[in-house]
Amino acid sequence: MSHANAALTPRARLRLAKLIVENHWPVGPAAKMFMVSPVTARKWAARYRTEGPAGMTDRSSRPQSMPRKTPPAVVKQIVKARWRRRLGPAQIAGELGIPTSTVHAVLTRCRINRLCRLDRATGEPIRRYEHDHPGAMIHVDVTKFGNIPDGGGWRFVGKQQGDKNKSATAARTGRTTKGNPRIGTAFLHTVIDDHSRVAYVEICSDEKAATAVSVLHRAVAWFAERNVTIERVLSDNGSAYCSHAWKNACTELGITHKRTRPYRPQTNGKIERFHRTLADGWAYAKFYISESQRRDALPGWIHFYNHHRHHSAIGAPPISRLNNLPEHHT
Repeated sequence: MSHANAALTPRARLRLAKLIVENHWPVGPAAKMFMVSPVTARKWAARYRTEGPAGMTDRSSRPQSMPRKTPPAVVKQIVKARWRRRLGPAQIAGELGIPTSTVHAVLTRCRINRLCRLDRATGEPIRRYEHDHPGAMIHVDVTKFGNIPDGGGWRFVGKQQGDKNKSATAARTGRTTKGNPRIGTAFLHTVIDDHSRVAYVEICSDEKAATAVSVLHRAVAWFAERNVTIERVLSDNGSAYCSHAWKNACTELGITHKRTRPYRPQTNGKIERFHRTLADGWAYAKFYISESQRRDALPGWIHFYNHHRHHSAIGAPPISRLNNLPEHHT
């Protein structure tokens, strides 16, 4: 494809060349008609004579040989120093005795010029993946939020008033244990479709295997209503997801279960990032007078996230990727 400022497209080049070669126009008037220089007009006419219409297409500007190209052995040393020790271009250049600009060019070409593209634990480039259609894989996990006491939590009313509200709520519900007021925890079982980022969330009272299995059944049915068939599920190594009940549920539903490598939450990074969005956009987004008020706001926020919120990773609301008409993805 021609660049944005190109004077001639392949079609216009062909018209120019035919005017000169077949219609015998002088080069000057033909070039003036297409608003290019005579040198350019002669070039396309010459290509048309030797190659015909095929010669009008774009060609790569890459040189056929690069005698001063950085040797592969030096490139390997640069990449190794960047991966293993996270050194910058200046430090690597000093060690290898080559220009800093050469090191930076190599790092840019290898797409490791920014440290954010390297995994902090291993130093290797971050591998991003995305399945090609909805339902190919879903991510599941559980995140927890402390319940909000009546009157509001400490984040908005301050520590002193928040503790008073917590004590009053615990006394009303009878959950004070050894003088320590307890108001409970909300366990949010979350499900994210890998391709579309569409989310399904339930608030439960625990994170046991039976609860996780029930959520999975309802999530699969919810996606099925939207013509999405779940093929795989990815989870961490939590006790609920390592249980026989979970394994049997996946077998019953015809779903392949995959688990992340221990101590590698990055593998399940899509749902971990969703938990942060959930906290910022819903859990702590505004002042809630009680836990019930916050829970009542969750369905509306999930609808906003799925249908209206612009997702930075896909450039559109997640629901826009659920185009699974019957037999569309087989």
